[in-house]
Amino acid sequence: MRSPAFAGYPCARMPDATAPFAPGFFDRLDETPDAQFYGFPRFVTHIDDATIAALTRYYGEILRPGADVLDLMSSWVSHLPPASEIELGRVAGVGLNAEELAKNPRLTARQVCDLNDDPRLPLADASFDFALCAVSIQYLTRPVEVFAELARVLRPDGRALIATSHRCFPTKAIRAWHVLPPAERLRTISLYFAEAGGFAPAEQLDRSPPGADPLWIVTARRL
Repeated sequence: MRSPAFAGYPCARMPDATAPFAPGFFDRLDETPDAQFYGFPRFVTHIDDATIAALTRYYGEILRPGADVLDLMSSWVSHLPPASEIELGRVAGVGLNAEELAKNPRLTARQVCDLNDDPRLPLADASFDFALCAVSIQYLTRPVEVFAELARVLRPDGRALIATSHRCFPTKAIRAWHVLPPAERLRTISLYFAEAGGFAPAEQLDRSPPGADPLWIVTARRL
């Protein structure tokens, strides 16, 4: 459903052969610096308990013991299986609020970064096996540059896992998230991978539990 706040905007069109994204695709209602918006901790989740459990199960199926994991746009919880179920290698969190990151018990390294200001990741080339982004992709205004960075920091055959649902901080979500239906949002994430380069064609999965918040996942393998 289109947000009433964007009622005056023309509907964002999907890409064509000459223009990957329509003008205004990445506009936001609140264009103040993200560091200001996230200047205090927000200990919230964007999905309900059943959907969190579904995402945790999915991670348990995909991640392998000992893997080094990047938690992109991280917060106070990563929705990873507990260490008693799967022992991972490094789990590095990149997020916008130091207090949120400090509260996350699954992280072994933490870095505050505003990826909309500077999409470069302060991480070494080919240093992770998996990159996760849980229900935060709607906030990126420079996603293709960020996805190119994911390609750089992932090892060959590494995998990026982008989980999304239907809740958000509406003033900070990009315009496209307000005006596009879910299927087109997933297509948009797939396009981010294609435009960034370095990834095999993306796959789209629906892992939504019955009667709960939806859970859609777009995943791509690093070539």
